[in-house]
Amino acid sequence: MRKFFSIVPAFLTVMLASVADVFAAGRSEPWQMWLQEPLSPAAEKVHDLNLFLLILEVGIVVFVLGLMVYILIRFNEKSNPVPSTTTHNTMLEIVWTVVPVIILVVIAVPSLRFMYYADKIEDAEMTLKITGNQWYWSYTYPDHGDIEFDSIIVEDEDLKPGQPRMLTVDNTVVLPANTKIRLLMTSNDVIHNWAIPSVAVKLDVVPGRTNETWTEFLKEGDYYGMCSELCGVNHGYMPIHVKAVSKEEFAAWIVKAKVEFASSEEAPETVRVASADAVTQ
Repeated sequence: MRKFFSIVPAFLTVMLASVADVFAAGRSEPWQMWLQEPLSPAAEKVHDLNLFLLILEVGIVVFVLGLMVYILIRFNEKSNPVPSTTTHNTMLEIVWTVVPVIILVVIAVPSLRFMYYADKIEDAEMTLKITGNQWYWSYTYPDHGDIEFDSIIVEDEDLKPGQPRMLTVDNTVVLPANTKIRLLMTSNDVIHNWAIPSVAVKLDVVPGRTNETWTEFLKEGDYYGMCSELCGVNHGYMPIHVKAVSKEEFAAWIVKAKVEFASSEEAPETVRVASADAVTQ
């Protein structure tokens, strides 16, 4: 039995690692059975914590199953014709109370450490402001001339080859890879939730309040997410698409974006509303 418990963690680690390598970076795949590949420091900690919890859960299930099998064999009527008259066992009651408490503490300590890690922002190199709307996102780059634009879902008939359905937007958020980014989130109407699973970011976007977190994209590439709060009839049409690029490419994009989005900032509000309404039709 001891040898079995030493093999299970190693087997699960190899199996889950090999499965993760198959998945496309930045989004889930059909029939995916495990977490997306961790592509940020926070996501790596979430991945490790979930793997630890899985091993712990498997150990508990195997132990309880083995205990039940032992009871069925050792204390059935045939093996134990004279039933015990024991009404309680003080030591046993202490054990089955203390052990679950210890297990909860073992789970709580790394969980609280991660929550502190994900909440504490140190030496952020840039800031991105995210604003939720019914039903699209608006983004602002405060450190780069307050570049601002809306990001609206691309309808099925307008998709180009290779673009994922329900995840493609007209204006992609471009951010530098290997850069600590402060994320400021608020809303213009109702509660939304800005979530990208592959970087372990999932935070409510609340009207009248600015929530704060951070992330760092470890690889260049495309990262996808969506609104994860029931925000209305078009809740399912608020995808998130972040493209992580090199710092040199990001600097070049900033120069281009200042020109591209300068006119959109001056556009009448009715134009923006019409663009958003087009998604609902």
